[in-house]
Amino acid sequence: MGLFDRLRGEDHPRVAFIGIDGVPFSLLDDHPEEFPNFAALASEGSAGAIDSIVPPESSACWPALTTGVNPGETGVYGFQDREAGSYDTYVPMGQDVQAPRIWDRLEEQDRTATVLNVPVTFPPQRNVTRMVSGFLSPGVDKAAHPDELRDYLQSIDYAIDVNAKLGHKEDKSDFVEDAHDTIDTRFEAFSHYLERDDWDLFFGVFMTTDRVNHFLFKDYERDGPNEEAFMQFYRKVDDYIGQIREGLDDDVTLVVASDHGFTSLDYEVHCNAWLQEEGWLSFEDDDHDDLTDIAEESRAYSLIPGRFYINLEGREPRGSVPQEEYESTRDELKTALEDLEGPDGNPVCERVVEKEDAFRGDHDDIAPDLVAIPNHGFDLKSGFKRHDEVFGVGPRNGMHSFDNATLFVDDPSASVTDADLFDIAPTILDLMDVDYGRTDFDGGSLVTSK
Repeated sequence: MGLFDRLRGEDHPRVAFIGIDGVPFSLLDDHPEEFPNFAALASEGSAGAIDSIVPPESSACWPALTTGVNPGETGVYGFQDREAGSYDTYVPMGQDVQAPRIWDRLEEQDRTATVLNVPVTFPPQRNVTRMVSGFLSPGVDKAAHPDELRDYLQSIDYAIDVNAKLGHKEDKSDFVEDAHDTIDTRFEAFSHYLERDDWDLFFGVFMTTDRVNHFLFKDYERDGPNEEAFMQFYRKVDDYIGQIREGLDDDVTLVVASDHGFTSLDYEVHCNAWLQEEGWLSFEDDDHDDLTDIAEESRAYSLIPGRFYINLEGREPRGSVPQEEYESTRDELKTALEDLEGPDGNPVCERVVEKEDAFRGDHDDIAPDLVAIPNHGFDLKSGFKRHDEVFGVGPRNGMHSFDNATLFVDDPSASVTDADLFDIAPTILDLMDVDYGRTDFDGGSLVTSK
């Protein structure tokens, strides 16, 4: 029993959730000798690979993980979303998440939470004991609440995110050094507030893992020059997870998860360039850089990652596809995507998902009509600036995957089989003995017995 529980005379079970953004389960599972703390967590608790969501993009994944519902309920589909009835786009932030988070449910039951560095939580919520927002936040001074948290984080030179631009250099040493500095201060902050013991739920995310994967993952998978730097970084991640686990009180269950998997990247696919090449998309002039520049004869357009929209009459401002031709037009586009091959002759798409099979909820009015889930090696990009070639190579050598996300639960009563991202929220609430409606989530608890 923790100090806070003793002071208030209650003995609720608690959970410490540590996010390891973008870490594939196979990476940890294939190297038990390199990552002994993850191996111990798996053997003494439960662990396995889980599926992500459609689309497997962090801006959509973290709202889904923290609410337990799909983007049709959260209202967040990716890093960039489209305004309903408009070609205007915006970057979704915390206030755009329309479903209750796990910590919101706890606050309603007088349980407390410390929330550190979760993507898509800016601005920080005032109804949470303490929160520093993660990815997409402008900086610690505006992202932390209350002031005590802000002052502490600034005192240890806490950074919201690694400097990803360093990863664009051919020499990755500066990037790797910055990644270590970033995760070191993240661990320092996590340790500090885990020890404070005034929370029922601790929810912290290491996002630096995703950044390292974007620039070094192919080195790991294909024996590249930065393979040892990659493994050294992950040995540190393993050590930090081990230290966190060792320091937790007996009333706390540790849960560790990633929001999507990762794989090597061979080709970036410029989806709007492909649509333009195939006659689906045109622009009003050659000087185009966003969605508002598309011409009214366009039949389709794309937003990252692999989201495709029919330019539908009555829905889009300059929609050209009549409502009665929607199904046939979508079928035509879906077939074209399924037939698309890369320079190596391999199919680009593993599958193409129709909107009604992925999204349900009050906020599906801005849902993509199709989402392409790429085969490993193809990263689907969707910028509106001119690209002369459909297939290209950029500075990144790793990409997100729908499969092979990670889940560890330090409780043998959990069963991590046939699981996905939507199962995490109800599992956490079950571990905390917090009541919820069985239809509240798109997933279900993985705790099979208590």
